Amino acid sequence: MPVEQLLEKAGEYLTENDIEQLEKAYQFAREAHQGQVRKSGEPYIHHPVAVAEILAELQMDIATLVAALLHDVVEDTGVTLEQIEAQFGETVKNLVDGVTKLNKRMKFKSNEEHQAENHRKMFVAMAQDIRVILIKLADRLHNMRTLKYMPEHKQRQKAKETLEIFAPLAHRLGISKIKWELEDISLRYLNPQQYYRIVHLMKKKRAEREEYLNEIIQTLKGRLAEMEVKVIDVSGRPKHIYSIYKKMVTQNKEFNEIYDLLAVRVIVETVRDCYAVLGIIHTIWKPMPGRFKDYIAMPKTNMYQSLHTTVIGPKGEPIEVQIRTMEMHRTAEYGIAAHWAYKEGTALQKSDFEEKLKWFREMMELQQESKDAQEFVESLKVDWFSDSVFVFTPKGDVIELPMGSVPLDFAYRIHTEIGNKCIGAKVNGKIVPLDYKLSTGDIVEILTSKHSYGPSQDWLKIVKSSHARNKIRAWFKKQRREESIEKGKEMVIALLKKHEFDVDVVLTPERIAEATKKFNFQDADDMFSAVGYGGISTAQVVHRLTDGLKTEVPVVLPEVKALPKRNRRGDQGVRVKGVENLLIRLSRCCNPVPGDDIAGYVTQGRGVTVHRSDCPNLANVPEERRISVEWDSDSTHSYQVDIEVSGFDRSGLLNEVLQAVHDSKTNLSAVSAKGDKRGIASIHIRIGIQNINHLKSVVERVKRVRDIYSVRRIIQ
Repeated sequence: MPVEQLLEKAGEYLTENDIEQLEKAYQFAREAHQGQVRKSGEPYIHHPVAVAEILAELQMDIATLVAALLHDVVEDTGVTLEQIEAQFGETVKNLVDGVTKLNKRMKFKSNEEHQAENHRKMFVAMAQDIRVILIKLADRLHNMRTLKYMPEHKQRQKAKETLEIFAPLAHRLGISKIKWELEDISLRYLNPQQYYRIVHLMKKKRAEREEYLNEIIQTLKGRLAEMEVKVIDVSGRPKHIYSIYKKMVTQNKEFNEIYDLLAVRVIVETVRDCYAVLGIIHTIWKPMPGRFKDYIAMPKTNMYQSLHTTVIGPKGEPIEVQIRTMEMHRTAEYGIAAHWAYKEGTALQKSDFEEKLKWFREMMELQQESKDAQEFVESLKVDWFSDSVFVFTPKGDVIELPMGSVPLDFAYRIHTEIGNKCIGAKVNGKIVPLDYKLSTGDIVEILTSKHSYGPSQDWLKIVKSSHARNKIRAWFKKQRREESIEKGKEMVIALLKKHEFDVDVVLTPERIAEATKKFNFQDADDMFSAVGYGGISTAQVVHRLTDGLKTEVPVVLPEVKALPKRNRRGDQGVRVKGVENLLIRLSRCCNPVPGDDIAGYVTQGRGVTVHRSDCPNLANVPEERRISVEWDSDSTHSYQVDIEVSGFDRSGLLNEVLQAVHDSKTNLSAVSAKGDKRGIASIHIRIGIQNINHLKSVVERVKRVRDIYSVRRIIQ
């Protein structure tokens, strides 16, 4: 019986009751798969037993092993999830559901879309219970071990998918025991010529290498015994075929040019012993500069901990040495599975893993932001399953980013608002362009400004990570909607005033809700947004809002010539509530413009001075001197505003920026520009605007200029 080996392995750590449950699940699965055979010709039941056996080697809990035995019964037999729940409980049912593929009878545009949806389903289920992905990895590993029975095109397809999705996922979860085997088998089918060539070259000098390795191990054991360091094990570590192949490809080297094929692993009792062994090794053999890595003080994101050093051995060849405790070794081999709670009745506590699986929470955010499954899977390959760089915050926290990332990727990984307000970056204490490529070990500091007008369209071309790209797109989507809502409200209010309606009487929640319902909008914001972008006419909305009030506004309105405004000297477009004919001046420290929240105070002999509400200088003004002020919507006053534009210093940049200002029909009163040694251009512009929306439209037009990094309003 194929189940005997599984029961033996599981019996090493599970209770008698658990083993009975496992036997029950085996009988259930065997009956369900009765008569089914695999491509190899063997009974189908051999596959789920092999999957459960792989998980038993990881010492997974009973629910996971039972679900592994049942993982194909819903997909390939007439068994339902309800039957599984009745026999084995809700937890097992949910695990089986998580690994069950979507029904092929569902309509998909292509096989790629179907597969992408399967992956998305798997990752969503993984969010509920991490054990889903462990079953899926074991399932994939056994399928890869028996891949030789599949047609050649299927072999290549499965191997490619494994190398792109499942092996990186095993690495992310720290399960090197599964990761290495998945990679090696995938290489065998994707590039058999190189695979077998490396195998042949490794066998050729194996005896010589093993003899050399034994000499090193004996020398090291003898010295450690002299120094009375308690050692659990010292052994040689075989280099995996795929890692050699990858090094040959990425570093453009031949096999005989790869020197660190030899590796020694030392396992000790305590962390203190790890550092003691490191010191002893460096006294025996000379360490190679730049090859020491302390993953104990700073673990990898997949929980891996170990000390790594490379030394020059007795024959002048580099030898890699790894030093770790037994607990660290278990984590290195089994990853997240090593942190499992096996006690009977203990459910998965996701909170225990929250810090260790921070990357996973961000991955699920990516799933929510992606418009479809294929985009989500492609984003995973870039953000989480590709090579990484590890950079530091100024406080010393480690941030992992895809290879090729720039400061903007870092900013959005820290927090969305930091990304949106970014105006520059420092790397290792020096200001760098926003498209600067980050390297492992860089210390990155993001410069922000609350007066920044947000991302530039050019940022979408600069960022590497899908996470940052999605956040930038979301900002533009939200910004356009908010601007349309604001514009729509202003248009409705302007038309109401034009026909002498009391705005407060018309724009009540009840009337707005009634009009929204009449036009079949979800909410008031949708209605005002539609007015703003021209989806519905202002007159139609006003006609509905004023229904039943004195005089309804006709749907088609004749053009009426505007009456000349009364000339009010020195009012600056600001009114003091309840008082007329006061001299008003706008403060030069914060240059308020219509649309800004404002506050005023009385100054002796100079009338009322108006500041932005958030101006620091306003904090020093006593409460008794303050006075309520508001913008006059009838004013045609022009306001001077300074903006600073930063971008890549190239020929023609200044002309394109000035042309963008000109195209926005905005008066320009001053301009200055300079470039620096880092290739960054700074352009200072003073423009005349009517209100905050006018300023935003100018900023948006300038940000569309190629190679512009940021545009911000300057507050003195």
